[in-house]
Amino acid sequence: MSIEAFFSPRAVAVIGASTNPGKLGYAVVQNLVEGGYLADDRKVYPINPGAEEILGLKVYASVQEAPNPIDLAVIVIPVGIVPEALRACGEKGIRSVIIITAGFRESGREGLEREKDILEIAREYKINIVGPNCLGVIDTVTPMNASFSAGSPPSGPMAFMSQSGALGTAILDWAMAGELGLSQFVSLGNKADVDETALLRAWEDDPSSNVILIYTEGLPDGQEFIRVAREVSKKKPIIALKSGITQAGARAVSSHTGSLAGSEQAYQAAFRQAGVIRADSLQDMFDYGLAFGYLPPLKGDRIAIVTNAGGPGILATDALERAGLTLAQLENECVRDLEAFLPDAASAANPVDVLGDARSDRYRKSIERVLADPNVDALLVILTPQANTDIKNVAEVVVDLARGSDIPIIGCWMGEARAKEGSEYLKANNIPNYSFPERAAMVLKAMSTYRSYKNEPLPVFEKLDVNKDQARKAFDKVLADGRFSLGDYESREILEAYGLPYPDAKLATNPEEAADIAAEMGFPIVLKIASPDILHKTDVGGVKVGLSSAADVRDAYDLITYRAQRYAPEARLWGCMVQKMAPSGLEILIGMNRDPQFGPLVTFGLGGIFVEVLKDVSFRVAPFSRREAEQMIYEIRTRALLDGVRGNPPADKEVLIDAILRIGQLVTDFPEITELDINPFIIYEKGQGGMAIDMRLVLNPDKQARS
Repeated sequence: MSIEAFFSPRAVAVIGASTNPGKLGYAVVQNLVEGGYLADDRKVYPINPGAEEILGLKVYASVQEAPNPIDLAVIVIPVGIVPEALRACGEKGIRSVIIITAGFRESGREGLEREKDILEIAREYKINIVGPNCLGVIDTVTPMNASFSAGSPPSGPMAFMSQSGALGTAILDWAMAGELGLSQFVSLGNKADVDETALLRAWEDDPSSNVILIYTEGLPDGQEFIRVAREVSKKKPIIALKSGITQAGARAVSSHTGSLAGSEQAYQAAFRQAGVIRADSLQDMFDYGLAFGYLPPLKGDRIAIVTNAGGPGILATDALERAGLTLAQLENECVRDLEAFLPDAASAANPVDVLGDARSDRYRKSIERVLADPNVDALLVILTPQANTDIKNVAEVVVDLARGSDIPIIGCWMGEARAKEGSEYLKANNIPNYSFPERAAMVLKAMSTYRSYKNEPLPVFEKLDVNKDQARKAFDKVLADGRFSLGDYESREILEAYGLPYPDAKLATNPEEAADIAAEMGFPIVLKIASPDILHKTDVGGVKVGLSSAADVRDAYDLITYRAQRYAPEARLWGCMVQKMAPSGLEILIGMNRDPQFGPLVTFGLGGIFVEVLKDVSFRVAPFSRREAEQMIYEIRTRALLDGVRGNPPADKEVLIDAILRIGQLVTDFPEITELDINPFIIYEKGQGGMAIDMRLVLNPDKQARS
């Protein structure tokens, strides 16, 4: 998809241009004219069969009558005639169209059908569409304002895309107030065609954009987004704000993993894997955008603080530590130099406290010396407006020193009335400034997170040796029987096919057979009900563990089948599975719930109370690399148990990593698997391996991969 014409067209047609200042068609033409687009011999062609001139521009009755060539059309006409106008654009050879008009998918079933109609026309003529139901597109570099916004934003290094037009108007208003400098702005609207992924590609190598900001309400093709964002974020940071996460993932699930996984977990995992910095609020997005847009990259996590107040310095120290950053250890020579000119009551150790009576000259000497220390990766300058503080002069010092520094310098001018003059000066000179040290710490954390991701190699997806055909036959057999779930007995074929270890087990159809199998295996034994209709065996009393004799096995068989018949009278009973009781070890949960936008969301965590009560789990969207599988293990809060505590040996983490990778490959190979649980997977000490004790799957045949 080539969408460059949305940002730097040589000629723009406005279909629905109006002579009425109260109409959107007038606002679009006005923005193009007053925004400077007509310079350098660029052309605007208003289209309206009932007008002759708009804002000094000749009006054409149809797009066919306008001169050639036209690179971009903006459609702002009643919804019923949009298809006709779009077809006219195609016949004119216009390949990029912004549809501002609303009344499509967002308006209900009829609107959805209208949106399908315009997409068919677009495909027929190879037209790319932004919208419909959008605010428009702005490029401050060209410059071009093809929107109905109330004015044009100042130019800057941030490219912004928004699914919400109303939020977009607020963003632009903030920008026009000097809070943001934008290179491009795109209101995506319904995303019928051009979406977040297409814009990431367009802005990947755009020299005017240092950072990409995204506000999204949903990513229908999450796998493609991850793939593209993973590559783009290696070149420039991507910051995303996702709304609508609290209930969007709620749906009926039958697996334990399904109750843990949801939209929030899927987005969190996907953004992490793609190197996208997650913003939790608009304020976070702006804070991060300013830092990534204007500051040099962070080279390490050692932060220095220069402050004129001890309390804010301590607050900043606490916030940095909570963010996982460290205070820079200043060299002895640096400390001695600071002590030589600072007052006796000042602190030359980090945080450097220059005291409340410090004026700009003391700030300058302190900042210069701290910046020269090789142990400093970033500097936070804090100012509180005390009686002797020459606030603007200190801001001028920071701006002056930042110009020649490859170390990020962040301001924290605390206060409002008296601090404002200095804050405004920092803003005007592109020095990110935050009112509270906690906000500055979160910005530095975001910069550190991005540095870590950028330094990681792109993931390599292994293809493990598995028997996919065996698994396919097992699934086909279940589906041919009209069933959509596999319990522990049938799942063993899948475990075997994908190289996952499991304890010895056989099916018995009567008590005597069960006792004979148990004697052959050796005690102790576990007995489980085998039924295609009973997935949760413990719910019906269908499991007995620790059976130590043939008599115990026979009695347990009778009891288990009795309970199953009583609590699930309609269930088909195959008998009982006789399983060699596994030695005790650390219980693990490995599962998968298929997210509607990102696909297979794999879950890992310790079993038992750790998952039931603490919900201590980590997530990744499959496919993922061995490195990412290893990261899953170390992200849980109870990871110390895997390393061995209180005399217990460390667990065989390599076996866990391998099991997670095999499950990731299984659920990628078979998109019809909608839910999966291995609970528990028992892991033993290092070198002793582990085994899947119980597994169940839920299938959706409509999701099978098509060859």
